[in-house]
Amino acid sequence: MGINWVGLVASLLLAAFVAELLRRGILRERFAALWVAVSALLVVVALAPGLLRWAADTLGFELPANLLFFAAILFLLLVVVQLSYEVSKLEARTRRLAEDLALLRAEVHDGPTASADGPSTS
Repeated sequence: MGINWVGLVASLLLAAFVAELLRRGILRERFAALWVAVSALLVVVALAPGLLRWAADTLGFELPANLLFFAAILFLLLVVVQLSYEVSKLEARTRRLAEDLALLRAEVHDGPTASADGPSTS
């Protein structure tokens, strides 16, 4: 079986796209590392498709494509969970910043409030 040229070109394009997003500062390094690893794995599978067939046979998949789709679904599920975690952290941080801003606006509008130690003596 020869090289899967379409898969090879697609995985190299993915690596180039990730590199460009990283260069522009759009994609953070920790996410870029994940996508570079995926594209490297896809390059290996494109160059040696027998590895995918061997892995599918070893793991009990009837077709190598089924293993590929299963792995892709698991990978995307993990990405969604990771992004949900990041969104939750950012949401909590945004809420905290909004609360801090509201307290600062109230302090500017109403004047300084009493400190935690008790009323001010000024």
